[in-house]
Amino acid sequence: MVGQGVLRECLLDPDLDEILCVGRSAVGQSHPKLREILVPDLMETSGFEAELGGFDACFFCLGVSAFGMKEPDYRRLTFDLTLGVARTLVRLNPGMTFIYVSGSGTDSTEHGRIMWARVKGETENALRRLPLKAVMFRPGLIVALHGIKSRTKLYHVIYSLGRPFWAPLGMLFPHSVTTTEKVGRAMLAVARSGTSKPILEPRDINALAG
Repeated sequence: MVGQGVLRECLLDPDLDEILCVGRSAVGQSHPKLREILVPDLMETSGFEAELGGFDACFFCLGVSAFGMKEPDYRRLTFDLTLGVARTLVRLNPGMTFIYVSGSGTDSTEHGRIMWARVKGETENALRRLPLKAVMFRPGLIVALHGIKSRTKLYHVIYSLGRPFWAPLGMLFPHSVTTTEKVGRAMLAVARSGTSKPILEPRDINALAG
């Protein structure tokens, strides 16, 4: 869902020359500045490394729900996958900005009781030790706009049922709620101008989106 929103804002931005989407399934869009690489296993980048050079930023929106998953499996798809891609990109694009979509409640201590928060915290900390400009996005509730839908069935049901409440929640808790549009705009702002904060909460994301 986040990736769809970010891609929309990238395609609308006249300053971007080229957008490369890497994933296991097609995004279902066509645009002169959009290229896609479809790969069956995102853990293995050696087969398409030649396509990954010459970029200023990576918006890493891949992720899975921890619901029903055991820690080793979740860690592989969260920590191992993210760090594997980041290490490849920093080698090919020194000085790249790497924006990682984490989550509100992430545990930077890595020792909390909540599994997903520990793993996300470990991933964030490891990214910050790499020689790249790593920025962590920790959105809370994200309202999907412009017809964008979550591909996770559970999230899709929750969002569909809760849609009448999004606007009131946004008014009551303006610093805890953001949108797919604002997340995308904020990522572009960070890629252009950087940020003094390595970790961005919903309040920061909304402020950067303008």
